[in-house]
Amino acid sequence: MRLKHLSDIALALMLARWKQTLVAAIGVTFSIALFVTLLGFMEGLNKLLDGIVLNRTPHIRLYNDIQPSKLQPIDISKEFKNYHNFISSVKPGKKRREIYNAQPIINKLERDDRILGLAPKITDQVFYNLGNIDLNGVISGLEVEQEAKLFAFSDYIIEGKYQDLQTISNSIIIGQGVAEVINAKLGDVVTVTAAGGEQFPLKVIGFFESGITEIDKVQSFASLSTTRKLLGVSNNYISDIQIKLKDLNIAPTLAIEYEDLFSLDAEDIQTANAQFETGSGVRSIISYAVGITLLIVSGFGIYNILNMLIYEKMDTIAILKATGFAGSDVKKIFISISLSIGVAGAIGGIFFGLLMSLGIDAIPFSAPSLPTVDTYPIDYGIQYYSIAVLFAMLTTYLAGWLPAKKASRVDPVIIIRGK
Repeated sequence: MRLKHLSDIALALMLARWKQTLVAAIGVTFSIALFVTLLGFMEGLNKLLDGIVLNRTPHIRLYNDIQPSKLQPIDISKEFKNYHNFISSVKPGKKRREIYNAQPIINKLERDDRILGLAPKITDQVFYNLGNIDLNGVISGLEVEQEAKLFAFSDYIIEGKYQDLQTISNSIIIGQGVAEVINAKLGDVVTVTAAGGEQFPLKVIGFFESGITEIDKVQSFASLSTTRKLLGVSNNYISDIQIKLKDLNIAPTLAIEYEDLFSLDAEDIQTANAQFETGSGVRSIISYAVGITLLIVSGFGIYNILNMLIYEKMDTIAILKATGFAGSDVKKIFISISLSIGVAGAIGGIFFGLLMSLGIDAIPFSAPSLPTVDTYPIDYGIQYYSIAVLFAMLTTYLAGWLPAKKASRVDPVIIIRGK
C-alpha cells in the first residue's frame, strides 16, 4: 500500500507539470535516437571502408621477400666475432620468389586448429599490350573457390562469373581501370606479357572493381594453372600462402611463429593495414563522444525540471513529511519521477532511432568505386541500443537523485511557518 501511495503521488506531481515532463522525456528520446543512429551509421561506415581492403587482405601472408640478407659473411667470421660491423650499399641476393616445398607447408597449416582456411596464390608483374604500348600490371593466380570463400572475391566482380576462371582455360578477369584504358569487353582476347618476356593471349571473362582506383588500374586475376603457363613455371609454383584465422587478434603472434617455423617472411593484417584500424578507432571514439554528450545534456534538462518542481511544491513536500512520510519516501518519489522520464525516453528513443536508421539504410547510394553498395551503410548492433538505454537510465537517475536529496532534507516546520 505504501508503494502505491508513493507511485500515485509521483504521478500526480508529474501531471501537475506535464508539459515540462513531456519536454524532458522528448529530450531523452531525441538523445537516444541520435545516439543509436549516429553509432549505427558510423560503425556501418567503418565496416564498409575497412572491408574494401580488409576483406581482401589475409590475416597472415607467407611469402619470400626480396631484401638484403641480414647475415653477411663478415658476421660469421670468427676473426670479427666481437666487432660491430658497418656495411653499406648491401644489395639483395639471389632469392627465389616461389615458396619452396609449398605443398608440405600447406598440409601442415591445414592441420592447425587456429586456422579457418588458406588459399595459395601467385603474384607477379605483367604488361598489358595495347598496340605498341605496354601498360604496367599485376596478375594474381588464384585458387578460385578458396578465394571466393575466404576473401569475398565474388563481391568485387561487376561483370561475368568468377567460376569461369576455373572452367575456361586461358581466361582472365581484369580490373575496371585496365578495361577502360584498353577498351576491353567481355569475350575479347588481350595479350599479356610476363616479366620474363613470354606473351600469352587471354580471354576476358569478367571485370573486377575493388573500390581503390590505383589497384583497379593494374590488377588482373587468372587461375593458378593459367598463371603458371603465362609465367612459364612448374605446376607446383606458389609465391604466396594466404591464411585466414579464426581469431584475428592472434595474427601478429602467429605470424612470428610461422616465420620461424617455415623460414619464410610473414606479414600480419594489423601491420599491413594499421592506418585503417586507426581511422576506424578515431571515428568510433568521436561518435561515442557526441552521443554521450547528447545524453548528458538531456540529463541536465531533467535536473533543471525537477529542481523547479521542488521549489514549486515545497508546501506539498512539507505536508507529506508532516503527515508521516519520511525523507527517504520523498527521495523515492522524485527519483521515480526521474526514472519514469528516463524509461519513457528510452523506449521512444529506441523506436525512433530504429526508424531513423531504417530511413538512412533506404537512401540510395551509388559510387563507381563501391559497386557492391546500393544504400548508405547501417550497423544494427544491439550493443548500441543497450549502451544508450543504460547510459540514459544512469544519467536520469543522477539527474533525479540530486534534487531528490534536497527535497528529502526539507524541514516541514519552516515551510509551514513561512506559509
